[in-house]
Amino acid sequence: MKQLVALIITLLVAAGSLQSQTNAPFAADIAAFKKQDSIQFPAKHQILFIGSSSFTKWKTVQQDFPDYKILNRAFGGSTLVDVIRYVGDVVYPYKPKQIIIYCGENDIAASDTVTAAMVLQRFQTLYKLIRNKYKKIEIDYVSIKPSPVRIKFRPVVEQANMLLKSFIATQKHAKFINVFNDMLNADGTIKQELFISDNLHMNEKGYAIWQRIIQPYLFK
Repeated sequence: MKQLVALIITLLVAAGSLQSQTNAPFAADIAAFKKQDSIQFPAKHQILFIGSSSFTKWKTVQQDFPDYKILNRAFGGSTLVDVIRYVGDVVYPYKPKQIIIYCGENDIAASDTVTAAMVLQRFQTLYKLIRNKYKKIEIDYVSIKPSPVRIKFRPVVEQANMLLKSFIATQKHAKFINVFNDMLNADGTIKQELFISDNLHMNEKGYAIWQRIIQPYLFK
């Protein structure tokens, strides 16, 4: 009888865990990745892009880097907290040779209480989780971009980029990729022509800048 009760409890806990995962933010995005993988699992040793919508919406990323094998597992709207939650789903299974991260902008925009130091701490958590799984893999971070619609957050963005750059400089097999400066005019204002009508997501001109800056960092 005790064994039966224990089994029922175990099944209830497992069911509760599954339900919690199903109801978690971005569960549908993760389920879509798993469905893709079930149809054809990605090859090993690709360059893995993870993070938020600036990567999700980069639909031409493989065309823009034709000499490299790119696997995009970014999901739009995500924060570093979300990527941490799903690191076992969007990083661990794939055995990539390099990881490129764009995330942190949504963390800052989510609340006026999110500081640059908090963004750094969250990135450090994600970095350690990846590093614990892959000891020597290259982990590169693309700086948080300046978005016109989020101009009020620019001081926090700039401070976060500075903290992230300083931390990454202390790490082996890691680099900070600065796209921020090239998205500004000579007077320091943001280049509006790089964005679609929402003034948050980039158009082909914005991605052309990213392609030019990121490519030298990619591993053949």
